[in-house]
Amino acid sequence: MKQLIITSDDFGLCSGVNRAVEQAWQDGLLTCASLMPGAAAFDEAVVIARRNPGLQVGLHLTLVHGTSVLPHTEIPGLVDVDGNFSDNPVASGMRYYFGKSLRGQLEREIEAQFIRIREAGIVPTHVDGHLNIHLHPVVFSILTGLMPRYGITSFRLSCERLRHNLRFDRSRIMGKAVERFIFGRLSEHARSQLDRMGIRYAVEVKGVLNSGRMTEEYILNILDGLQDGVTEIYFHPGLLPDAEITRRMPDYRHPEELEALTSQQVKRRLKELHIQLQNYRGEIKC
Repeated sequence: MKQLIITSDDFGLCSGVNRAVEQAWQDGLLTCASLMPGAAAFDEAVVIARRNPGLQVGLHLTLVHGTSVLPHTEIPGLVDVDGNFSDNPVASGMRYYFGKSLRGQLEREIEAQFIRIREAGIVPTHVDGHLNIHLHPVVFSILTGLMPRYGITSFRLSCERLRHNLRFDRSRIMGKAVERFIFGRLSEHARSQLDRMGIRYAVEVKGVLNSGRMTEEYILNILDGLQDGVTEIYFHPGLLPDAEITRRMPDYRHPEELEALTSQQVKRRLKELHIQLQNYRGEIKC
């Protein structure tokens, strides 16, 4: 049996993303959304989540390329005076790894992101990360202490088969190879700890290597090759015009990803292949 979880990242980033998430849930294949606690449209996203209670919501941990929950005065080593994290994930990752003085600030900010979602009346069930920062060794170590406390039962291991991806999209071959190596190693590092904790994860995650380009054509191509068990595919849907989408992700194909999520052709193909659509709780979407 093959099961498929379909997630939208960046829930709460802006109105264009939020409206696309709701449309993809109500009219399409979406089963989960991952919420950015410090983002500008967080409150709007919470309203959408409340009026769509079947939509499973998790934490989209944000420690790069986004905005913090805590003010600069509490985490001065992580954000600028406006509360913005660095837009350079490589430099940030190095600082978080080698800057031992930053660990306390990271712990406070990560827990504050859990708390903000809980105080909004949402119980997050899964954790992933903006630009996959949740797999960073120091960040993951902090998360292992917090996830049981906040009832987290599922975690994204951002590991995708390179050869399967390249069968259908030959762009960025070297970049994809580097990403596959880095995130594959980080996922292996995390896997044994998740097993000991009883936290679930998918056998594969699609969207790592084609982030921002999960079009209908690409999805139709990869469905035949899904592995047995649970696979997650994550998207970045959005409705344009939206200044924040354009500013932060000018190269992402947000409207096309929304079209893929609401595609009747994709829905028919899932039925033909007997692929069961569900969320991380195992609840089936008909």
